[in-house]
Amino acid sequence: MHTPSHRTARGPGDPRTSRTPRTFAAGRHEHGQNFLRDRRVAAQIAEIVSSWPRHPLVEFGPGDGAITDLIAERMPVTAVELDRRYVERLRARHGRRVTVIHGDLLDYRMPRPSNLVSNVPFHLTTPLLRRLLADDAWRRALLVLQWEVARKRAGVGGATLMTAESWPWYEFALRRRIPATAFSPVPAVDAGLLEITRRDAPLLPVAEAGPYRRLLRRVFAAPGRSAVPMAGAVVGMPLARRWALESGIDRDVLVRRITAEQWAALHRLSRRGR
Repeated sequence: MHTPSHRTARGPGDPRTSRTPRTFAAGRHEHGQNFLRDRRVAAQIAEIVSSWPRHPLVEFGPGDGAITDLIAERMPVTAVELDRRYVERLRARHGRRVTVIHGDLLDYRMPRPSNLVSNVPFHLTTPLLRRLLADDAWRRALLVLQWEVARKRAGVGGATLMTAESWPWYEFALRRRIPATAFSPVPAVDAGLLEITRRDAPLLPVAEAGPYRRLLRRVFAAPGRSAVPMAGAVVGMPLARRWALESGIDRDVLVRRITAEQWAALHRLSRRGR
């Protein structure tokens, strides 16, 4: 887990495909980066990723290797690290057991298929999630994120637009809360362990992603809190009532309580309605 810095990151779609990795003039502590120090949490992370279907495993931002060390006892791992000093230390410690790449996690091309684990730098949370959700190479990801980000992505307490936009293609699960005291230096907020799984059977074709997301943004922006009238403001009440009837939705259900399957059903109905 890492607190914000002034580093500017590229999101997906940038025409530049590579750049010279940068090293830090000062140590990671001086750049506000927080290492996982609780071995029990690191062991749980290693246990989860080792239970997944065996695809090549990539770790973004291993730092001093708290997670890397435990994973390497179980399976091969490729670690992508920006700080050259930690690259050299990991190589010296692990030899051939770990493939350590000096590079930027936003530029690294994931093997196809592959899995991912990362103690994500806080300031890279948004560009990394955007990059991952636009990359079809990986199958599963286990990410240490700020608690509120992980909680919202997992739809705890109800799904946000951010989660619903990706639901037809991905499943999100909050595995645990990680106290700030598990890190050094201790950050200002707790973290969450978020697992993302690509659906084997997507609820909608990938080609429908653009229209689907545009529909959801309009519904979430509609006045009110109840899903059916909000959808009716966008697609018309007759179609919204049909959606509610066919999907088993109560007229007064809150928009955040709509499931992934129900959102996909609204999209299909709206496409047929046109």
